[in-house]
Amino acid sequence: MARRERVMRMSVEQPLWRALAGYRVLTMLYAIGFFATAYSGFARPWLAVAYYAFLFVWTLATLPKLANAASCTKRFLTADLTVALAGILLTPFADAHDRVADGGPTLPSIWTAGSVLAFAVKGGWRWAAVASTLVAVANLVERGTPARDTVHNVVLVWVASIAIGYVVEVARASERTLARALEIEAATRERERLARDIHDGVLQVLAMVQRRGAVIGGEAAELGRLAGEQEVALRTLVSGGLVPVSRVSEDAADGAVVRVVEEREGADPDTPVDLRALLAPYAGSLVNLAEPGAPVLLPPGAARELAAAVGAALDNVREHVGERARAWILVEDEPDEVIVTVRDEGPGIPPGRLAEAEGEGRLGVALSIRGRLRDLGGTAELISVPGQGTEVELKAPKQNAGTTARGKAADHG
Repeated sequence: MARRERVMRMSVEQPLWRALAGYRVLTMLYAIGFFATAYSGFARPWLAVAYYAFLFVWTLATLPKLANAASCTKRFLTADLTVALAGILLTPFADAHDRVADGGPTLPSIWTAGSVLAFAVKGGWRWAAVASTLVAVANLVERGTPARDTVHNVVLVWVASIAIGYVVEVARASERTLARALEIEAATRERERLARDIHDGVLQVLAMVQRRGAVIGGEAAELGRLAGEQEVALRTLVSGGLVPVSRVSEDAADGAVVRVVEEREGADPDTPVDLRALLAPYAGSLVNLAEPGAPVLLPPGAARELAAAVGAALDNVREHVGERARAWILVEDEPDEVIVTVRDEGPGIPPGRLAEAEGEGRLGVALSIRGRLRDLGGTAELISVPGQGTEVELKAPKQNAGTTARGKAADHG
């Protein structure tokens, strides 16, 4: 069966890059607009015009560098911070001395904060601390004295950039945790699917070989004994020995990435199939099938899982009641769900036996029946009265059965 890969991308960091790009453009326009309103007060306006022309070109030309963390390289960050520091240090040469002494804005003004924030988003709070410290030193050199307003602005940029850098680091750690959780969930579901398939096939064959070998005797008895040992070992492995294997995950520049492999159905997954056709092979001299006269339509994946659960219930009848035990299958097509009931004429299940069997690794009911219906969003109920047989009622909803069967891991994307 063909398989395809679905990529789920999660990133709280990516919106920060888009916001940072917008912030740099707006603050660049703000700095140029402020200069235009105070042009006459500059001692050397031509020097300020040259700087703002370069700042305009630099800001627009480097927007692609702020697309994600991968494109925002260390070389770009160094050059960008150099542009900001150069603007701060050029301010005393371009602006009037009185305006500088009175605490007037530097040439890049609040555009400088965008350069520092780029360090924070890229490298976390440590990078932000280094960049903001360099900006603080440049501001103190530009002003000449540690005036109150200068210190206030320096501390504000320093604290804000470090706080944002720390938040980015926490967000990245959260993304990695979420990605790992999705990997474990996907691996666990795959393990349960494989366990159901093993139970429906290999374990049933091994159990049959063990029983038949004991009846025939001789060399067949030894073969049956070996089959019984392998059945116990395989049940132990299925019930607890399979460690979930991680799906491919990355801490990519544009967010945590989880790749989950899904099965692609051979037929159109949106075309319903008739459940009656899948249950018909179970009918026979010992199994009576009662079904509606009209088609019982379900999505392909849901129909197959429901039919497999019915098969697992019949396997339990043959194993625990006997090869010649009679069973009855009743199919009910309700408006919102499909109900399939499997009943036998056996002695029933003693109280607590199901929990005991699950603890021993016998997962026929836990995985092959209840696990399948749980994945479909339905339920599986066992009603057993000692001496009066066992009834298994399987309920599968019609609305979400198809999408659930194709992979509930997508719900976390």
